[in-house]
Amino acid sequence: MNSVATNFGWLTIFRLGLVQTALGAIVVLTTSTLNRVMVVELALPAMLPGALVTLHYAMQMLRPRMGYGSDLGQRRTPWIIGGMAVLAAGGTLAAFATALMATNFVFGVLLAVLAFVLIGGGVSACGTSLLVLLAKRVQPDRRAAAATLVWMMMIAGFAITATVAGKLLDPFSTARMVAVTGGVSVVAFLVTLVAIWRVEGDNKETAGLTRSEAAKPAFFDALREVWSERDARHFTIFVFVSMIAYSAQDLILEPFAGAIFAFTPGESTKLSGIQHGGVFAGMLLVALMTTLFKGRAVASLKAWVVGGCVASALAQVGLVIAGVFGMPWPLRENVFLLGVANGAFSIAAIGAMMAMASQGKGAREGVRMGMWGASQAIAFGAGGFLGTVLADLGAFLLSGQAGLGSAYALVFGLEAVAFVVAACIAMNIRIGGSANRIDARTDTPLTDENKNSMKLIPRMEGSD
Repeated sequence: MNSVATNFGWLTIFRLGLVQTALGAIVVLTTSTLNRVMVVELALPAMLPGALVTLHYAMQMLRPRMGYGSDLGQRRTPWIIGGMAVLAAGGTLAAFATALMATNFVFGVLLAVLAFVLIGGGVSACGTSLLVLLAKRVQPDRRAAAATLVWMMMIAGFAITATVAGKLLDPFSTARMVAVTGGVSVVAFLVTLVAIWRVEGDNKETAGLTRSEAAKPAFFDALREVWSERDARHFTIFVFVSMIAYSAQDLILEPFAGAIFAFTPGESTKLSGIQHGGVFAGMLLVALMTTLFKGRAVASLKAWVVGGCVASALAQVGLVIAGVFGMPWPLRENVFLLGVANGAFSIAAIGAMMAMASQGKGAREGVRMGMWGASQAIAFGAGGFLGTVLADLGAFLLSGQAGLGSAYALVFGLEAVAFVVAACIAMNIRIGGSANRIDARTDTPLTDENKNSMKLIPRMEGSD
């Protein structure tokens, strides 16, 4: 009989954060650096890398299937390692395909399509399984702080890789680009192997289920079962709406600052830095409050999700005012507050995902997490594009400088409405409550009364 799985300590959470760092290192090169090379060095249409990045988001619709696969064996390590291997192969192939475009455009594009399919699939397998592992093995009062640590380490992977690779790429050549990207991919894979080594142990995560009891239905049957769960379904919709609102201003904020507030390129870039600084501050705020004030209202993930969405809506209203009236509106301060609100709601939502992954019938954590991850990826990929389309459409219909400001204000206003809708959806979702948990052995709700009685049920031979 295997021993019961124990909760992860901070050192183990940090090790899993290294996997996110490795994931971020490859993603930033393929979605940013190769993007720039295609547009600037190779003078290709910006639509090409845009389509490839969109493809990588579209592939993340596979997240529920990847999560289902890890549920079948109730072990996440093979999916994390396998996903990182596919991601590393896709990253290296993407660099090679980009270099090939200079001499054989058609074949290079075809290889790039394959590469970004691999990138999207690798991110789906690795990222989904990693989140499920954290959700099952991090104790509830640490989830928001753990999510903050892991996400900050992923962003650190973006920053460190961009800095180091930037230096290694000069003087630029396509051969050097392939070598640097390949090197980063190999290092990222090796870091993942070391970080995940023996983290999961030999324990299965079936929480007392025998092998036959842990058997899963076909994928689409499992997906239908999860979708039929009220809270899982509502949370999927919440993720989609909130991420549309979160990402719609990504590609228009800097142009807005330049067109309406006459910011220079350097000033608008700094504005993005201010926003990201606010996101960090919001994440840290939620992590500290949920960790230091355990069991109090201020530590409620649901309160931070709803409050963060409402605060984000108010900050977006500030940007609407900025679009209509322009100077002297305090744009930098407004953007910082937007970042704080975005960071607070997003990290609380990730903590909520971890809390809700085991809410529902049977061992379907991977399917639930995959469904939410797919919703997030689709919304994030569509949000930025939608924001640019609405801004361009508004500018076309409303001529002149005032019309341009109103066009941006329209987008910001729609984002504010979306955040309010997301907050309303979140208010009706049970996060971490026992009322929605189902005992797979008896197919009954886990109330406080029968949870205590479960302690008297003998563990079956071969279970954890």
